[in-house]
Amino acid sequence: MEDERSEMLTIGRLAHRTGLPVRTLRFWSDKGAVPPVARSAGGYRLYDAAAVARVELVRTLRELGLGIDEVCRVLSGRTTVAEVADAHVAALDARIRSLRVSRAVLSTVSKRGSTAEETALMNRLARLSATERKQIVDEFKEEVFGALDLDPRLQDRMRAFSIELPDDPTPEQVDAWIELAELVRDPGFRTRMRTMLELSTPVPRQSRPPGASIWWARQVVQTVAEARKRGTAPEGAAAAEVLSRLFGDADRAAVLVCLEAGIAAGAERYRRLAARVRGQYASPDATEELEWLARALRAVDHASPALPPLALPLPRRS
Repeated sequence: MEDERSEMLTIGRLAHRTGLPVRTLRFWSDKGAVPPVARSAGGYRLYDAAAVARVELVRTLRELGLGIDEVCRVLSGRTTVAEVADAHVAALDARIRSLRVSRAVLSTVSKRGSTAEETALMNRLARLSATERKQIVDEFKEEVFGALDLDPRLQDRMRAFSIELPDDPTPEQVDAWIELAELVRDPGFRTRMRTMLELSTPVPRQSRPPGASIWWARQVVQTVAEARKRGTAPEGAAAAEVLSRLFGDADRAAVLVCLEAGIAAGAERYRRLAARVRGQYASPDATEELEWLARALRAVDHASPALPPLALPLPRRS
């Protein structure tokens, strides 16, 4: 009996062998994760050599995030490590998604220098459910597109148009969603976008508006970008040739009205934010090209009766 007891480990010796504090081992022992195999004559806990391996297993499970009660269930055979691990993976995935949202919100707050009230609003927008996000976009679409007299096929495309944040978004997508949600909830932005679409969207039984291609065809931007790269000034013969190539005999005044409406609405900003939320490639910001085009159109029309500028407020630049 004495020989057997000589092989036993006191809690102090077990702590020395495993490198863990005595109080940690005492806690685990009290919970039943590392129970003593015997007691000394003085009532002290005694452990056998197998307890060292058991302590290492408990330590591993604890480092992986299992609670002590879960560890005890695993060790008693009431559940398996695989079952507990599966539940923890799901919990960790949810936590990681939440942390990504928090990081994105804090990054946006830092970048903007936001107030406490703005921070609270951004946090609410970032943590909306998929249904709540869809409702914001649907309300925007209804107010902007709903009253337009569109071709039925185009109407169906507009209604099917969606801006969905994925279940596991990147910080960049969350940041874009916050900015987009603020934008589409702004009544002024909705009014400006509706004005732009009324001027540029084809309607049944009517010819295509002269300025429609500015917003629905990217070759317009590409052509202007190439002209700017060559150093072409918007006021000059070379710019006039660019306009002729883009718009032919179209009514330049009508083109300018559509263009100015889109610039005032912030259509380019909206397009880029929507692409970022979806995780799609967003072509470079074309604001400078569009403004060059507007200057060129004004210069060409200068000899004609002056067209009053569209009285719409410029959007806040991000």
